[in-house]
Amino acid sequence: MTQLEHQGSTRQTGRDPVAPGSERELADAVARLRRAMRRAARSADPDNALSVAQLELLSAVAENPGARPSQIARFLHLAPNSVTTLVNGLSALDLITRSSNTDDRRTVRLTLTPTGEDAVLRWQATNAGILRTAYDDLHPGWQHLITAALPAVRELIGTIDQLVDQDPKQEK
Repeated sequence: MTQLEHQGSTRQTGRDPVAPGSERELADAVARLRRAMRRAARSADPDNALSVAQLELLSAVAENPGARPSQIARFLHLAPNSVTTLVNGLSALDLITRSSNTDDRRTVRLTLTPTGEDAVLRWQATNAGILRTAYDDLHPGWQHLITAALPAVRELIGTIDQLVDQDPKQEK
């Protein structure tokens, strides 16, 4: 598709044209930001022995208390056995509890222990501190642009979540 065809198709959909290659640049920037945040978090909190996968699972349970492991697996887009392995390890560390559902004793609900809640808060505080320090070092013009872009970034996240949540049978 030529740039003109691309622009014509975006006019029909009501979307702004995207410069060729900008999707790749954005994907690269997001990946590099994630790596930079992980490295900075390990440097800022070297005593935190939990893996990013463990911290993401704890955060998912914090956002969805009482969720079943299968729900967390779908939410994180992980294999159920991977979630089981993570939950077993986190349970052994007294960070998460499994409890039987009162309606159906065969199903398990996940909740954080107070220690698990502290781990999530510590991770969030570490990441917020990293971003605060880096943000404060930026030129005020860049700070303004980043702040102004947050609603668009949130919408992009929601759109990506919708792509993941789509029924695979309905995909093109």
